[in-house]
Amino acid sequence: MSFAIWNTIMGSSLLAMAWGFQKSGLIPGMFLHAFIAGICLYTAQTILKISDNQGSYGNGGDVPELCKILLGKWAEILAKIFSLVVLIGANIVYWILMSNFLYNSVDFIYGYIVSPGEVDNRTVICPKEEFNSTAVTSLINVVQPSSFYTIWNLYTTVPLFLAVLMFPFLNFKSPTFFTKFNSLGAVSVCYMIAFVIVKASHWGIRDINWLDELHIKPTFQALSGMLALSYFIHNIIVSVMRSNRQQQHNVRDLSIAYSLVLFTYVFVGVLFYVSFPLSKFCIEDNFLNNFSKHDPLTIVARLLLLFQLFTVFPLMCFMLRMDIFTNFKILFKTKKNAEFSYLKVVVLNTIVVVVCVLFACFLPRIGTLIRYTGALSGMVYIFALPSLLKIAFLRNEKTLTPITCIIHIVILLLGVLNFCLQFFITDS
Repeated sequence: MSFAIWNTIMGSSLLAMAWGFQKSGLIPGMFLHAFIAGICLYTAQTILKISDNQGSYGNGGDVPELCKILLGKWAEILAKIFSLVVLIGANIVYWILMSNFLYNSVDFIYGYIVSPGEVDNRTVICPKEEFNSTAVTSLINVVQPSSFYTIWNLYTTVPLFLAVLMFPFLNFKSPTFFTKFNSLGAVSVCYMIAFVIVKASHWGIRDINWLDELHIKPTFQALSGMLALSYFIHNIIVSVMRSNRQQQHNVRDLSIAYSLVLFTYVFVGVLFYVSFPLSKFCIEDNFLNNFSKHDPLTIVARLLLLFQLFTVFPLMCFMLRMDIFTNFKILFKTKKNAEFSYLKVVVLNTIVVVVCVLFACFLPRIGTLIRYTGALSGMVYIFALPSLLKIAFLRNEKTLTPITCIIHIVILLLGVLNFCLQFFITDS
């Protein structure tokens, strides 16, 4: 069960972990990981224990139902809204990553066909420096792009091509076919771990000023916001743990799973960060962007992740669709709004795809999107609702103490602070 939870929590933020350490500093980043993971584990266990005490396991009760029972209708609505926010944010991030992987894969194939002898021998690249130098060159000399790169552009045409490829798969009545590829998530994570180990073994540990790495950077909140999404499972934790055959071991299994997630994130992020051979400023929020299109391991990684996300995205859209239709059914108190209809599905999927394409064209920064989505959704689902549920539950049981109340109010305020701090930095 612990491995299943680990596989569920692990996400695309693994690609941004080294970038997060670059934003926070190495040692503070490790403490921040442990702190956020600890809070996420505690609040997830809080939801499970309250759900168990309320007898919701057998009744299909999830966080919105618990909120309705203990806090009122407003909390139920809030829980449902921010469950949708998480799904929408994940869809946008996945679309940006798919566009990136599709662009680079086709770019490599095109280069191999047109210029088979062309090889980029650079071990690692710094896209930020290349972008700046290219911009300066373009100002001095107007460079006419080739017709291929006019048609195949990462920030204009590729997200649209992806929409043409993806859209038919979003309109199936049931996504059962795509669930057969769930194991690809674990395969992808294992490959990325091996990828980082191989690269780090070639680079070696670089000269690092460990005294500087002891100091927390003023942009640390980029990591804290991102981690709120990286350790997020709270909106489905009751459903996930319901499938555990040994319910008495829920706390143990969840603790082991979070420990595995913490180790995986820290191991990949720290190893890549300390071995990265260029300036740490060059680390991208998708570390595959730090490698040329000719790097063999990177080619395999992009193709593997592209296929994995291509099978996951329809599942995410299906979950989003079911949530929206179910909420419409409750809102309008009619079954008709929850019934399957190709027209409604096509309209909803069109809106989702248009939103994803717009973000991929105008804000293709997964680090920014992950930290804002994480900080906002985490503020509600990780910090606020579990704390309020705990206070309400203990009050009903007449066992609430002032210290317990203060501790959970502090947890709530930490979530608010984490979200507010996101507006005081800019990603570079």
